[in-house]
Amino acid sequence: QVQLVESGGGLVQPGGSLRLSCAASGIIVSFYTMGWYRQAPGKQRELVADITSSGSTNYADSVKGRFTISRDNAKNTVYLQMNSLKPEDTAVYYCNARRVVLTRQYDYWGQGTQVTVSS
Repeated sequence: QVQLVESGGGLVQPGGSLRLSCAASGIIVSFYTMGWYRQAPGKQRELVADITSSGSTNYADSVKGRFTISRDNAKNTVYLQMNSLKPEDTAVYYCNARRVVLTRQYDYWGQGTQVTVSS
């Protein structure tokens, strides 16, 4: 059974930092493209950042230079370091793991963690 468990969310002031963690079980994260998505109230879920099995990273324009995605293969965990947080970063953040093997697509989601940026 695959589980992605996010942690590290919370309330932070504008300009502050948080580090989100996504601990995986039932999969090996280095075999997957691991991503962080977020969904704000009334908005669609959007990709924040992802990291491929080869280590290539991709970021939404709105977070470039502020957020960093990384992976610890030994801990089977993916992180999202968020700096210089803005109120518009407020959302539920979700961890995602996806992979295509031959014609089969694998796609898993965590339960989400709330990030609130407010003074």
